[in-house]
Amino acid sequence: MHYVKVKGILSSQNGMNLYRGCSHGCIYCDSRSKCYHMEHAFEDIEVKENAIPLLEYALAHKRKKCMISTGSMTDPYIPLEMEIGNVRKALDLVYRYGFGFTVITKSNRILRDIDLLQKINEKTKCVVQMTLTTYDETLCRKIEPNVSTTRERFEVLKRLRDAGIPTVVWLTPILPFINDTEENISGILDMCMEAKVYGIICFGMGLTLREGNREYFYEQLDRLFPGLKEKYIRIYGNQYMVESPDGKRLMELFCRKCSMGKIVYDKEQIFRYLHTFEEKVPARQLSLWDFGVKEQ
Repeated sequence: MHYVKVKGILSSQNGMNLYRGCSHGCIYCDSRSKCYHMEHAFEDIEVKENAIPLLEYALAHKRKKCMISTGSMTDPYIPLEMEIGNVRKALDLVYRYGFGFTVITKSNRILRDIDLLQKINEKTKCVVQMTLTTYDETLCRKIEPNVSTTRERFEVLKRLRDAGIPTVVWLTPILPFINDTEENISGILDMCMEAKVYGIICFGMGLTLREGNREYFYEQLDRLFPGLKEKYIRIYGNQYMVESPDGKRLMELFCRKCSMGKIVYDKEQIFRYLHTFEEKVPARQLSLWDFGVKEQ
């Protein structure tokens, strides 16, 4: 862990990353890619020490309310968050200034903040996005070793459902010859239907590999699935898009089950939903005039 001071915290799209780097150890993580210019070891978490004052300044000076998002590059609920608490401080600011909020995570640590998430959702809108990749718990522990298992994330989705907080699932990535099976996709979709998620984002049955994350991914394949790296190199070479040979059939299954479960799977519709700010109108207290009776 190390601290840095930054000049700003919100992007032009109102996204923020309170930390840089991650300790979850997911073998496929795109955030390891060199194009993101991370100048420190990925597991050496960079903490933006002035993030909260910058966020308060930004929210106080915004002309229009909007959705504030986090988690696109670094899961905000890494273990360090439980010590530093920047996400909870940010949530409190979002609530007090009347903005909406959405977060992407794989961690059940988000339940620590369910009170604030619920308060934001009652006032405006709060959407929790949860990544699910692997129905099999043993496989999950191999490819996502230091984070909540799929079953634990499923329990989070149900808790959020019961709290009235809408959820979106990211079904990505699907790793060829590892989790690209009908059993895996069906198992995850059954969970999503039970948890009554609003939508599922899926970019196809595959993953992306580029300089930085490709090398790390191949190292982990050598360690966890001996011989599989050579198969990837033989089939895909240095392709950016690495698609499952069963991709078409699995996408048909995905679309069919989402339709059956009344789950939105059109990506543009989901992203519009995530970016649309909605302010709840408090219920107006009724008076005698509402019933056509004159007050005496």
